[in-house]
Amino acid sequence: MASEPIVTSAQADYPSRPEAVTHARPVGSITEATLVSAMMMTSDVLTALLALWLASLVRFGDPAAHWPSTMWSRAFRSFSPGYLLFFTATLLIVNRQFGLYGLRRKQKSWHEHRRTIQACLASGLLLCGCMYVMHNTIASRAIVVYLIGFTTVLLCVSRTAWRHLLYLRHQRGEGTKNVLIVGPNHLGNVLRKHITQQDHLGRNFKGFIGTAGGDAHHEAGRFLIGELGQWHKIARQHFIDEIIIADQCEPSTIIELIETARELGVEVLALLGYHGNEMTVELPIDYLGDFPVVALHRRNDKAVARFLKRLWDVTAAAVGLVMVSPAMIFIAAVIKLDSPGPVLYISERIGRRGRTFSCFKFRTMVTNADKLKHSLSAHNEREGPLFKMTNDPRITRAGRFLRKFSLDELPQLFNVIHGDMSLVGPRPPIASEVELYELQHLRRLEVLPGLTGLWQVRARQDPSFDRYVALDLTYVENWTLWLDLKILARTAQVVFRGTGS
Repeated sequence: MASEPIVTSAQADYPSRPEAVTHARPVGSITEATLVSAMMMTSDVLTALLALWLASLVRFGDPAAHWPSTMWSRAFRSFSPGYLLFFTATLLIVNRQFGLYGLRRKQKSWHEHRRTIQACLASGLLLCGCMYVMHNTIASRAIVVYLIGFTTVLLCVSRTAWRHLLYLRHQRGEGTKNVLIVGPNHLGNVLRKHITQQDHLGRNFKGFIGTAGGDAHHEAGRFLIGELGQWHKIARQHFIDEIIIADQCEPSTIIELIETARELGVEVLALLGYHGNEMTVELPIDYLGDFPVVALHRRNDKAVARFLKRLWDVTAAAVGLVMVSPAMIFIAAVIKLDSPGPVLYISERIGRRGRTFSCFKFRTMVTNADKLKHSLSAHNEREGPLFKMTNDPRITRAGRFLRKFSLDELPQLFNVIHGDMSLVGPRPPIASEVELYELQHLRRLEVLPGLTGLWQVRARQDPSFDRYVALDLTYVENWTLWLDLKILARTAQVVFRGTGS
């Protein structure tokens, strides 16, 4: 299970910012929240269709002998498809106005259900008004009543399911945002408590950022981790996703903060009243729990590409597991016969945005290999935090063969399906390596680690840590689905040639 991001001692300066200053507008691109909203809206359309089917079933009895043709013909003879389209469109609009779509559940469960019931009743009243204006005398009144009732019940069930799925993601450390609050004052401290106590907000509070001349609340002062001029380094060290302004700041300070946030991919929110009005013209008011906020900057998450990448990972990993399962059973038997110890080696690795996870591999070393590593440190052939030596005495006979053809990494297909890894990405480091990273090295942790990557297919035998990081950063900055496919094709060549280690 994923845990909180680790904190490193990296202190290197972040590259200087360009001089151009852009205005504080949300990024106009498809974000993860937009993608989730589209999925929820599609679900609501299907819910309305299911509600009409149930309404027809209750109104006309059991049509099992001729279903589904008779069912829909009866339904649409008494309820025009045009009215269904009007009701569905109205429902989507009202739901959106009530804030019922989006990545995060911003209201409590009872509040969300109350809004859902209000939206369904409002849409139903508009439908009845439309039918009255059109002087409709054909539509079955019972169908209309059943349609509104079933839609209300099914949407409440649907909202509960979405919320449950979101909570499950939060428990795994997925879909949450690491947050900094600007202003360790009384209001900022109240916001901190609100965030930490409301799990449905999906935020992990990381600390306060002080402002020039600001008074620190005595309780909030315990969580002060830096000043506003240092926030970019703190954001990199703590993998910050969002910064919330809860103190008075000059417009020039906010513009500078937004420009840095744009480079770091950090979203910027401000509590209503704690920003320059000239910077937020026409920006909608949102709510973070009970706190009204405005978004000064939204990042582009490449949500569609990430969704397709995840879909490809799960599909390919599942197919791969089915294909190689006989080989995995055979490998497990060989490992068991070759040397005493477990078949799998499970190590804690650092994944996306510094979260830890259990990484699976076939065991290729003796059981006390980790304890022997320190005594072999003088023979390390790699630079920096990495460790590698030729003829490592800890490797078993079966392990040498498995490493040569990279077969020891097959169990990581389970990590891919679980969501801890991707098929392609930087290799997952151990915590002791990450502790030695400089600030710029942490960027390789901004994507899911992979079974293979650019370094594996281009410079696997290169001892240079700088090239290792450079290739990983190149992938982080330029990844596409096409690049993933090319890396997988080259990985297949490397595996068949037996050039692994």
